[in-house]
Amino acid sequence: MRRGSELPSRTGQLLHLGAMLAAVAVALSFPSMAPSPYEITVGIAVLNYAVLSTSWNFVGGFTGYISLGHGAFSGLGAYGTGLLTAKAELPPFAALFVAAALVSVIAVPVGYAALRVRGASFVIVSIALVLILLLVFQSWASLTGGSRGLVVPRPFPGMLRAEHHRTFYFLFLALLATALLAWWAIDRSRFGMGLKAIREDEDKAQSLGTPTYTYKLVVFVVSAAFTALAGGLYALWFGDLDPVFQFSILSGAYMVLMALLGGVRHLYGPLLGAVAVGYALEYAKVEYGDTPLHLVVAGLLLFVVVMFMPDGVIPAAGALLGRLRRTGETSIREVTAAELRGRREEGEGTEVRDSERTGRGA
Repeated sequence: MRRGSELPSRTGQLLHLGAMLAAVAVALSFPSMAPSPYEITVGIAVLNYAVLSTSWNFVGGFTGYISLGHGAFSGLGAYGTGLLTAKAELPPFAALFVAAALVSVIAVPVGYAALRVRGASFVIVSIALVLILLLVFQSWASLTGGSRGLVVPRPFPGMLRAEHHRTFYFLFLALLATALLAWWAIDRSRFGMGLKAIREDEDKAQSLGTPTYTYKLVVFVVSAAFTALAGGLYALWFGDLDPVFQFSILSGAYMVLMALLGGVRHLYGPLLGAVAVGYALEYAKVEYGDTPLHLVVAGLLLFVVVMFMPDGVIPAAGALLGRLRRTGETSIREVTAAELRGRREEGEGTEVRDSERTGRGA
């Protein structure tokens, strides 16, 4: 019985490992297979979306809190990195980590205030944060450049553009791997169990002794730090920042859509959603220019997710595979002749022992 039950689990583990190794191989070889530098830029955009949605999933996936304001942390990371590089003349990658640390510090009072409310109130507070920062960075033109934007010095000035894109592709890939590893570690920790208890029933988790507010605040800061790293790395790659783009509610909405599409309770859910949504958005922008058609594409994807896959692609695919496996099973398990013989001998031995005990009792 045990061997039969262990076989499907081992097969599933091998398939999971094979799929993961294949995905890693494709990701690492993509720059060499890309026909032109443009395709590499699309890959960078998709990886940036993947890091952002995975960073959002630290809060959304573990606690169930839906934040539409995570674009604020991405924008702060981008502008923090750009200003520290351009104004303070810090080395670019030192500025990146300093900016992420500063955003983490800012996230503490923000989370302290925002996490005191739940549901729609939390969503409204997160949106308000983005709008406030948009007004501040647009108005403070003497520091941020305002609507003119901010030019960020390139970290590799002597590098050709194609090599520049290839280098940042691997930097984004490394950041994504780090975010996935951190999410995986939290998911299997006692801290992660507490967060998931909050997601299922926060009041009950608190009554059982889980420090719910502290747990939420810690994971909120971790999420903000990874989001800021993604924004700062984007600033070093793209080199030109605009407050309207960096502090956009749409960026937070895209993070939510990508995570929901793949499955917020799964490690690779936001990554899968980022590949699908990111590619669709980039394709719509290239084919239809500055028209708002990419917003229509995002809206249609959100409609499909809500109507047909409310838990995401990965749970829906898992449920489908489970149904297919059950249809292949028979209602009565097949028994070999050797198993029947063993059962018969075991039954005869039990009858002999029972009769001996009866005789002794008499």
